Amino acid sequence: MRVPDDSHNRSGRCSRHDDRADAGGMGLKVRAVAPSVGALLGALAFIGGATWVALEGHEVAVIHTTSPDGVACQTRVWIVDEDGLEWVEAATPERQFYQHVLADPRVVVERGGRQEERIAEIAANPAGHRHIRELLRAKYGWADRWVALLQDTSRSIAIRLRRPPGGRGG
Repeated sequence: MRVPDDSHNRSGRCSRHDDRADAGGMGLKVRAVAPSVGALLGALAFIGGATWVALEGHEVAVIHTTSPDGVACQTRVWIVDEDGLEWVEAATPERQFYQHVLADPRVVVERGGRQEERIAEIAANPAGHRHIRELLRAKYGWADRWVALLQDTSRSIAIRLRRPPGGRGG
């Protein structure tokens, strides 16, 4: 009579020990972990791709500012037209380009292959914040909602861009 061997399950494979590789001796099987890692990498790739499309898949302008010590800086921003004005948002008051605008409101807007001078004006909060959020939501739709998951804009600053009097500004 044969003694039952409880080390094998019905499939004939060993249930107490498996000859598949252990991951770091922790009892985790590589084949069991690989799908989880693959799913995680796939999710990260999706999130990264969706974020890139959200940020760059619609109109993006470049705001050229100058730091107080004279260093030229460029910032990519979403931009909205309303009643002859252009509007952009500083997501937080700490944004570098916003700090530059406070020091020197003269900026250059690069848009559609053209560069034009503008004077930046800060719209007073809370009305300015509400206004820029409405404008961006209307123009950028799902992308604005997606980015809101990644960036808290509850303290954002609305910036109006006006053509300078008698200056170069399209």
